[in-house]
Amino acid sequence: MLLIIRSLLSSVAFYLTTIVLLVFGAIPFLFMGQRAAMAYARAWARLSVFLTRIVCGIRLELRGLENVPEGGVIIAAKHQSAYETFALLVPLAFPTVVLKDELKWIPLFGLYTITSGMIHVRRGGGSATLKALVERSREEAAKGRQIIIFPEGTRRPPAAPPEYHYGVTRLYRALGIPVVPVALNSGLFWQRRSFLRYPGTVVIEFLPPIEPGLDAKTFAARLQDTVEAASDRLLAEAARAAHPPPLSANVRDRLATPKAR
Repeated sequence: MLLIIRSLLSSVAFYLTTIVLLVFGAIPFLFMGQRAAMAYARAWARLSVFLTRIVCGIRLELRGLENVPEGGVIIAAKHQSAYETFALLVPLAFPTVVLKDELKWIPLFGLYTITSGMIHVRRGGGSATLKALVERSREEAAKGRQIIIFPEGTRRPPAAPPEYHYGVTRLYRALGIPVVPVALNSGLFWQRRSFLRYPGTVVIEFLPPIEPGLDAKTFAARLQDTVEAASDRLLAEAARAAHPPPLSANVRDRLATPKAR
């Protein structure tokens, strides 16, 4: 019962503070440049991380920040939960996020994504979508921004078979900048399609960058293998905690393999 109450309170606190910040920041946002807009967004992200820790007992541990080079870079992150959609903004100096195009039509929220220079892409657009993704990403990378992209496109449960899309490979080949793989274990604590939030430590780990110059096939294989292996390691680490979160059958099966251990 306590878990349900804390999870409900966390949801209320998250959405209430988000709405308040959206409403009170709407007019100033019209006059902000991208850096000021992202500073505001990162303040919201830090507040969200703080509230999640206080209400639900979900702590954030960031590892490997020394692996993020200066200047324009692609941050290719595993995507298991809503948590990393804001937590990834906290440690990065001037990030932008690849978002689905529909989000810019959400009242107020869409204004923020446009003003802060988020990269909107239309799903299912084929080559036209990839071209637009590359053009917008090149614009933002030239400003020294960190481009956050979720290669699988949507949230995937922990230990689910990987489904990496071609978009991140296209960016890597077209932009000629490093790609920092990011592993995490957030789906154990803040599950997709569930309001329950289990206490514990979400680890977001920035891995050594993949430097430009690889062919598409080699890069795609290295990115997937690197992120999946590191994410499996983080799942195993969480399972060994004194009070581990509930583990799905898929996670237990994955942890039974020598690679995950």
